[in-house]
Amino acid sequence: MKTDTIFYTLLQNLPSVLFEVLEKSPALASHYEFSSVEIKELARRIDGLFLPKPEYPQDPIYFVEVQFQSDDNLYWRLITEAFVYLNQYKPEKSWQAVVLWANRDIDVGIPLAYQTSLAAGQIHVVYLDELVGTSSSIGLGIIKLVVSPEDKAIQEARSLINLVKTADAENGRDLLELVERMLVYKFSSYTRQELEAMFGLTEWQQTRFYQEVKEETKLEIIPKLLSEGLTVEQIARIFELDIEVVKQAIKNESK
Repeated sequence: MKTDTIFYTLLQNLPSVLFEVLEKSPALASHYEFSSVEIKELARRIDGLFLPKPEYPQDPIYFVEVQFQSDDNLYWRLITEAFVYLNQYKPEKSWQAVVLWANRDIDVGIPLAYQTSLAAGQIHVVYLDELVGTSSSIGLGIIKLVVSPEDKAIQEARSLINLVKTADAENGRDLLELVERMLVYKFSSYTRQELEAMFGLTEWQQTRFYQEVKEETKLEIIPKLLSEGLTVEQIARIFELDIEVVKQAIKNESK
């Protein structure tokens, strides 16, 4: 399961969940722009950056890291990236690093050097499997779905879908699409038809995400068809794709 993709998508589409995790008002999300920012000196990107909008200069910058496996270097890497970013962009703002561990057991602990050199609370650690009070929150419900074992996740997913369907009609379609994306990642061994039957998502073929997944599936099959002797033109015709799209898929596979 690609947890980095899952949480990047979640934070991008529902940024209020960060503030719910931090036990702050979800309304604070309106103060921020969520982005992925390049750090030139390290040739890396910070995937989870909450930068306050100009009209909220008093709010801190949040550097966010999500981790689902033990990583001895996580804190060293995250703080290094944070300081390089601060040096590169020189914002006149306070900041905080937020680490979202899947569970407490894989947390290697904040290094002593940071415990003694950073202000208390500068690194905020959250264990996702210990979140409580998620039944009325779509964002926290999605997180709970991701970290739950499959037998519990099925019922949680059904409750989450019911919650989404009662949400604001203006955002309901986008939220349902976000939940559908999580279901595909969480239950990757199931077919689309099985997921539809399990969760009653009879209309999800109309969503943008379903169409994206459908095209991604086509692109994954292209190398196999090519190895069977089909030409680029034949593959493009079968899948109703532009020839250049097929060529790019083959190029990407070769890398």
